[in-house]
Amino acid sequence: MVETFSSVPKVDYSRLQDPSAKDDELLNLREAIFVVGFLYLTDTGLEDLFRRAHEALPALFALPSGVKEECNMMNSPSFLGYTQFGAETTAARTDLRESKQFDFGTPGMKSWTSQDPFWQRLEGSNQYPAHPGSRSLVEEYITAIDELAQSFLHLVAECLCLPTNTLDEFKGRMSRLKFVKYPQSAPESQGVGPHKDSAGLFTFLSQDDSGGLQVLNKNGEWVDVPPVDGSLVINIQQGFEAITGGACAATTHRVVAPTSRTQYSIPYFLGVRLDLTLDKLKEPAAHIVSCFPTSDNRKKGAIDVPSEFMSPLYACFGEAHLRNRILSHPDVGRRWYPELYSKYSQQALK
Repeated sequence: MVETFSSVPKVDYSRLQDPSAKDDELLNLREAIFVVGFLYLTDTGLEDLFRRAHEALPALFALPSGVKEECNMMNSPSFLGYTQFGAETTAARTDLRESKQFDFGTPGMKSWTSQDPFWQRLEGSNQYPAHPGSRSLVEEYITAIDELAQSFLHLVAECLCLPTNTLDEFKGRMSRLKFVKYPQSAPESQGVGPHKDSAGLFTFLSQDDSGGLQVLNKNGEWVDVPPVDGSLVINIQQGFEAITGGACAATTHRVVAPTSRTQYSIPYFLGVRLDLTLDKLKEPAAHIVSCFPTSDNRKKGAIDVPSEFMSPLYACFGEAHLRNRILSHPDVGRRWYPELYSKYSQQALK
């Protein structure tokens, strides 16, 4: 496998379902996972759903401000709902997103009680905009993409030479879907600053045809991830990086704000178990690392991965995830978690 990359590889999902082509395609998937941390997944059979979802976004974002405010994220300790322009930060700068998101989670989460861990408040109920068909579209999308994501987890395990169901135990109860609008902006504006995704295992992104997504290779060069019609862009999140002991590392990426027109995107973040701790990861990480010879293409060590989401500062992944949400959405954090906001803000300054 090469040391770095100059483009993002394509993996054909239909070939992964074909016994005569599967082994070759699993090799492509393995190289993408180890070397790049990003890939295009094509021929998933969900192309019509992606098209319909993108067609619905302009009308959702064009709803009257009062309608959108009724589902403002400020109402939700689970950080679900509508976010206004400039309400989220990445890499200490404000992101130029009219509403970074309409944020939704897996439906049917049980209500939090005082007997539950405080970080379990992240698993909450959706706020749907009052717009015909929006709820049914969200729930159809989440159901379909989660089924694909479960299949993808099994294929990842296979390409790592592990039993198919190895990763199932790490999947969380709630994943997150975002409808995102990037307004037309001045050249070199930050759509989303450099970061690694941190909410779970893998991100499944449906782009429009605008472009702007870039990933950072090992030479410190920004590599474009141009839209491929009907595909999903999949990337490793910090949760999966920690599970594999850094063998499969998350890749830094960013979005350059569009300069000629409005851009829309739909990321889906496959959740990881919130109660995961460093100790619970030692055995699977050691097992995965032992399957492969030492390589400069991965980080060394089983668990000491430079990831804020598996830092010993936090009791478990759930607390680390909550900390990230509080600092990314400080208005919501101050309202629902004032003491934690103060604590985590001070940590961030150190």
